[in-house]
Amino acid sequence: MNMTTRKIVTGAFATASLLSLSIATVYADNTKTSDPEAAYKGASSAIDMSDAKVVRTAGAPDLTDEEFSRAREIYFQRCAGCHGVLRKGATGKPLTPDITQARGQAYLEALITYGSPAGMPNWGTSNELSPEQITLMANYIQHTPPTPPEWGMSAMKDSWKVIVPPEKRPTKQMNKLDLPNLFSVTLRDDGKIALIDGNTKQIVKTIETGYAVHISRMSASGRYLMVIGRDAKIDMIDLWMKDPDVVATIKVGIEARSVETSKFKGYEDKYAIAGAYWPPQYTIMDGETLEPLQIVSTRGMTVGTQEYHPEPRVAAIIASHEHPEFIVNVKETGRILLVNYEDINNLTVTTIGANLFLHDGGWDSTHRYFMTAANESNQVAVVDSKERRLAALVDVGRIPHPGRGANFTHPKFGPVWATSHLGDATISLIGTDPEGHPDNAWKVVETLQGQGGGSLFVKTHPKSNHLYLDTTFNPDAKISQSAAVFDINNLEAGYTVLPIADWANIEGGVKRVLQPEYNLAGDEVWFSVWSQQDEVSAIVVVDDKTLKLKKVIKDKRLITPTGKFNVNNTQYDVY
Repeated sequence: MNMTTRKIVTGAFATASLLSLSIATVYADNTKTSDPEAAYKGASSAIDMSDAKVVRTAGAPDLTDEEFSRAREIYFQRCAGCHGVLRKGATGKPLTPDITQARGQAYLEALITYGSPAGMPNWGTSNELSPEQITLMANYIQHTPPTPPEWGMSAMKDSWKVIVPPEKRPTKQMNKLDLPNLFSVTLRDDGKIALIDGNTKQIVKTIETGYAVHISRMSASGRYLMVIGRDAKIDMIDLWMKDPDVVATIKVGIEARSVETSKFKGYEDKYAIAGAYWPPQYTIMDGETLEPLQIVSTRGMTVGTQEYHPEPRVAAIIASHEHPEFIVNVKETGRILLVNYEDINNLTVTTIGANLFLHDGGWDSTHRYFMTAANESNQVAVVDSKERRLAALVDVGRIPHPGRGANFTHPKFGPVWATSHLGDATISLIGTDPEGHPDNAWKVVETLQGQGGGSLFVKTHPKSNHLYLDTTFNPDAKISQSAAVFDINNLEAGYTVLPIADWANIEGGVKRVLQPEYNLAGDEVWFSVWSQQDEVSAIVVVDDKTLKLKKVIKDKRLITPTGKFNVNNTQYDVY
């Protein structure tokens, strides 16, 4: 390190140190946040703010219309997912003019440049934003936030298209695909999904979708594949067609992440539901055409303090097997909604108070108990979908992020559900058998130590003896490019590291390893090796019995693969 470089680095750390007390004052959060958390929180937003008006505020630096437009775009790409569209605070803290103007230009530029111990990413020192952009953003956040347009029934119907009406669709499967072993793979930055044959490991076709597809969900019949992007666009793909393709599409808002279909007996494929980040609402649609039927706002009071929140976003949605209901997580208010669709024109909604920052989750092995992470509260909420009540709030590690979690029978404690964490290296095992093992129910019965924080997904299968987890957002490349696997029958032996990215044999790129997903038989595990859009990515298939490399899937169409969803496992909630 030369002297000039040393001075720059020293100055950066000194500035960051001087900022720490002010940061604590603004953010009221003395908890040290890890790099994986910052990477997770800094995810971009898909909100299109082109219709938002220019807002100028007294006391703020002047901006031209062009500067305001550029800053607005950067904010909704980089910042809205954490601080909220209205800058009232969500996972991140408020950035309203009364706060930002009081801190001043120099402070704001330093904060954006160096980040904070509370989890603010270091946009400057990471070279994500240029010095000119940082100055622009410090100016911009001193103005009143522009409010995006709402998205009601007329806007939804304008976006709604039925490409192939139900009466013109096939009455039976017209292709020779092994649908239960088909995978829907998100090509995140390419605006597509890839359908990959689980037997041949070949791409059947790619299908254009919305921006940054978040999840794929199967209808109860296994016929319709529902794909939703962060731009709130839903594409319904008919897998029975000779050449599977989109048969209906709709935009349910401006930004979204979740979609689900009805699965209760007698209502299979009848309804679909999608939850939006903006506007904060959920929409119930016809399950064959996506015609919007009911839109319900989630704006309201938080649990605990019971303060009004203007932007409570819809996170995970899951279909109940016990009642004709959708279970809806409202993130910022900490409320779980049981939305009964038995009479679509007279919806009844049961509200369960859980805890703030509800995110992802899945079923226990019986499909009765919904296990869902309240991530910034460091808890897992347990909902009894049969009795329609909160069964427990379980303290776990730092920022649980289970995906849908993992169910298996512990050799000592009986049935458990597992979550890994973004904020630490632990895996929490929660007992889920209140009848057979009542002393263990809704408690962390064992905590495993993984190879590091930054995990997004943990996964197993009823036919497997292994528990896999990724560490996608760990700052150590060796850890983020590998996966850990435990022997369920010998957990005390610790984990084995699988060098997934090395097996992919890719030159260059970030090569983050993401989301283990089983095939139909439960004898293979698929991992994404995720690099930038202009770099080579891959999918690595591991033999579950031997933990050896089985296949590397490479294809020029495999651009930024992230989530993978096996049709059978998604259809029947197998995890």
